[in-house]
Amino acid sequence: MLDPSTHGDAVAGPPHVVVDVRAGLPGRGAWIHPEPRCLELAERRRAVPRALRVGGPVDLGEVRAHLGR
Repeated sequence: MLDPSTHGDAVAGPPHVVVDVRAGLPGRGAWIHPEPRCLELAERRRAVPRALRVGGPVDLGEVRAHLGR
């Protein structure tokens, strides 16, 4: 399972989600199965911002890139 966590600030735009394979980064994290279909479902349900307790949209580009390899 992947442990994405958020990084960023309000000035730079929406927080981006980074993949923390070792689950060692500080901050709030959320587990997701390493399957593209699971990420798509989480996006449709708006589960990622809720799980990470972020008030708006998040950039999932790094997670998509990680799953696409």
